[in-house]
Amino acid sequence: MRRLILTLIFQFVLTIVYSQNNRARDLGIPLDGKTGKLNAITDVKGLEVGHTTLISGEGELIVGEGPVRTGVTTIFPRGKQYDPVFAGWYSLNGNGEMTGTTWVEESGFLEGPIAITNTHSVGIVRDAVIEWEFKNNHFDPLPDEPDVFWALPVVAETYDGDLNDINGFHVKKEHVFAALENAKSGPVAEGNVGGGTGMICHQFKGGIGTSSREIMINNTTYTLGVLVQANYGTRESLTIAGVPVGKEISDRQILLDPLKHREERGSIIVIVATDAPLLPHQLKRLARRVPIGISRVGGYGGNGSGDIFIAFSTANSGAANRENAQQVSMIPNDQMSALFLATAQATEESILNALVAAETMVGKNNTTVYELPEDEVVELLKKYGRIK
Repeated sequence: MRRLILTLIFQFVLTIVYSQNNRARDLGIPLDGKTGKLNAITDVKGLEVGHTTLISGEGELIVGEGPVRTGVTTIFPRGKQYDPVFAGWYSLNGNGEMTGTTWVEESGFLEGPIAITNTHSVGIVRDAVIEWEFKNNHFDPLPDEPDVFWALPVVAETYDGDLNDINGFHVKKEHVFAALENAKSGPVAEGNVGGGTGMICHQFKGGIGTSSREIMINNTTYTLGVLVQANYGTRESLTIAGVPVGKEISDRQILLDPLKHREERGSIIVIVATDAPLLPHQLKRLARRVPIGISRVGGYGGNGSGDIFIAFSTANSGAANRENAQQVSMIPNDQMSALFLATAQATEESILNALVAAETMVGKNNTTVYELPEDEVVELLKKYGRIK
């Protein structure tokens, strides 16, 4: 209990610190599209995000003791009420994990919260989500079998073992419960928080990032939001607003064997949320546009990368009713192009927000991953004529 209390206090401090960090637009990076009020996935009404961040220890790796640089991030599509949402998923390169997606594909519904963590904590996070759902009655029992409960949670991962004692299994169920219970609407902490705590993006410090767009379709304004856990990419391929930033910044390399980082490895998990009324096949179409945003920053889905995406719509409440036929609405396919563009734009900006918000981190065996040097990025944008 004492460990959990200290974790929650630390997370509160981190939320204050990281909510004040710069974001991509603060640097003047030119980005297209109209954002929502918070420029975050929580601009989609009712959606809640929670983090638990675990940072402790330093120096030499002692498996089971640390150093620890990891955590959990959770996303509730409709807050903590049980009301499944239409969803679709897609994988660009499948060297990763997102549990529960076979049932999403089959049923067309996402039935509970999404959680993101490190590669070796997927199992415990999945089990903890099930326990939380059961204890909080976050399910709808079968009409003829009211005592039956089963769940197939969506839990995704990226690998933080360069900085974190990943084989020490430091994420516990109480940390998952905390991320679920503390999930809220409003500003979303970015960078070295939650599941993104120990992540690396284009060989700079990465982590959690988010963004949103407002789209007008048939005189109705819809919101689309994205949240990423960015842990992918090579330095050489990093591109910001068309500028080859990674090729220009050759110092601040990770203090590891550089031969290990010549090819893209790692992963990126992307969550796309919208209040536009879309059906599962249309949401899969949204998820398939995520790679366009990733490519704008220089990602290309390397062999060692797990690039897995899920999209859901908070429209059509009650569509998962078990007993009665439901009428649902959908935007015509011919009018979806604006949502495709918004997905690409918000994905790109979410990755940049993760890079800008993240701070230099020293992890296991004193491995150092440097933050993106903001001043140098600004000077490069000026050099290439992207900003004045």
